[in-house]
Amino acid sequence: MSNKSFLCLDFGAGNLKAAEFGVAASGALSLRQFKIKPLGPDAAQDSKREKVLAAAVQDLFGSGEFSAKRANISAPGYQVFSKVVKLPPVDAHKVRQIIQYEAQQNIPYPLDQAVWDFQILGSAPSGEVEVMLVAMKADAVESMFRVSEAAGLRLELVDATPAALCNAFRYNYGDLDGCTMLLDIGARTSHVLLFEKGKVFARSISIGANTITQEFVAETKMPFAKAEEIKIKEGFVGLGGSYEEPENPHAAALSKIARQVMTRLHIQVNQTIQFYRGQNGGSAPTRLFLAGGASIMPYTAQFFAEKLSIAIEYFNPLRNITIEPSVNIEELSKSAHSLGEVVGMALRNIARCPVELNLVPKSIRAKQSFDRKKPYFIATMASLILVVFGIGFFYSKVTEIKREALAHLNEVMRPIEKRAEEMEKTHKLVERAKDEMEVYTGYLRDRFFWPEALVEMRKLLVNVEDKIGRPGRDVGVWIENFGAVNVEDIEEQEGAAPTQSLFGPNGIPTWMTQNPEMVRRINPVMYEWMKSQGLFANAEQSMLVVKPQVSTNLVTINVKFRAVNLNNPNDPSANGRLAFAVAEEFKKSGLFDASGTKLVGDLEEPEMIAKGFGTFRFNMTLKLKNEMQL
Repeated sequence: MSNKSFLCLDFGAGNLKAAEFGVAASGALSLRQFKIKPLGPDAAQDSKREKVLAAAVQDLFGSGEFSAKRANISAPGYQVFSKVVKLPPVDAHKVRQIIQYEAQQNIPYPLDQAVWDFQILGSAPSGEVEVMLVAMKADAVESMFRVSEAAGLRLELVDATPAALCNAFRYNYGDLDGCTMLLDIGARTSHVLLFEKGKVFARSISIGANTITQEFVAETKMPFAKAEEIKIKEGFVGLGGSYEEPENPHAAALSKIARQVMTRLHIQVNQTIQFYRGQNGGSAPTRLFLAGGASIMPYTAQFFAEKLSIAIEYFNPLRNITIEPSVNIEELSKSAHSLGEVVGMALRNIARCPVELNLVPKSIRAKQSFDRKKPYFIATMASLILVVFGIGFFYSKVTEIKREALAHLNEVMRPIEKRAEEMEKTHKLVERAKDEMEVYTGYLRDRFFWPEALVEMRKLLVNVEDKIGRPGRDVGVWIENFGAVNVEDIEEQEGAAPTQSLFGPNGIPTWMTQNPEMVRRINPVMYEWMKSQGLFANAEQSMLVVKPQVSTNLVTINVKFRAVNLNNPNDPSANGRLAFAVAEEFKKSGLFDASGTKLVGDLEEPEMIAKGFGTFRFNMTLKLKNEMQL
């Protein structure tokens, strides 16, 4: 057996998991020690998280149970942005350039404040290249490094949960046929991974075990720590139907809350499956593996077996791992299902894995490289000192040689310094050009926002129709009026431009009539027609000009909907539920802010078009998450 060992740490939202691995004589991965430490409610607060993590790490490694100092870490799912994107078929040397653009478009914070990486997963049936894109704020990564280095650990890798779970699953269950789903339910985030024919699809969902605790706290008004303790001891997922409610009021309340949260999670899981099948040409999963700390709440497996009608198993990431005698098997059996991340990271040290990501910032990589070379620098300096002492009697000659060398170096440095100044000027010009490009990119993104928004809203309405409709009951809802907008929180400024309409009186979008050059580049036929009709504000304009102007930021959209009348003597409130369902569906969209997206006014009385058939109207305000400049 090799004495070489290494650590893997999972900095989860609710628990700190540490495992020490080695490599057996056969070359297989072996588990030598593991510990799991709850972090408590303070870990959920960004302002306190680093302090809580530091105390937990010191507590784990202060006992001397772990001997290794080299470590890989996995960031918590809620701190990591991950998304599978598709790229058009291009030459290999252009892939990185396109991914850089996709990163700018998809990562929800500036790239200069982020650490990001990507992994090419393969090709879709359409020929598109599928890429897993992950990113994390640089200050969050640096915080984890500070915590680890304070405990004397040397970090070598920062992995993302979806990647680590993928590698652990492939290593232990690579022989399965058909489509398999892995559902990892964590404290704040759940991860869905679908495996089929050597490919993987991953999605993160912002629902976890803490959601149950928070809703229980809201109902009972007790402290979070006490609610978490009761949830662990007495909580279970209610199965609904005719099952008898427990006498314990806390257990009864928790069972209902847990079922509601798991139902919302199931809806998201089902949407992920439908997207995977529709957009990626995948198959329906034939089995589900449950993982993560929240997956062992009683009746969780039965709940998903009932909802998905497929075989349910618990994920065992240690299936092909050697367990050494020093490990407490009884404790390991209670938490093996939640060790997928640490196993996935450990595999990175012994083999090439299907998904290899690293979110270590460049600045820290440079420091690590220097630290590795430091002994050589020290040895070199020691040798120089010995040489100096050995040739001390040649001091005067050495001094003369040094002066001559210094003069020579000065001569060599002058042109280099001049070139450096020129490079600095060129660099500033490049940075300025990048800033201008970002401005143009921002305007282009805003111009194409509305077609995408309309497609998204239509998809949301179709979702509502599918959910509410049933045999014998036609459901239809559509947008009747979308022209009016409200501009909020804009200070009165002299010369400020008035609120603009999205569409002109002729039905042509305003941005098209104001930007003939952009229309010409996108659709020459449309350009010639609009020019012949005199629809451009300035038909002679030959290029798109971006001019600074007083900002009028679009925050809220007023939308009037019309829907098929569902009210009847047996169900006089059906129209109200339909309107409420539309509002709830729009709140889930990534385009709109849930707090400002709501129904306004009263539902209009149905207009009866024929006997037994009519329509009614209702109004909503949609608050955009990102302000759009008009």
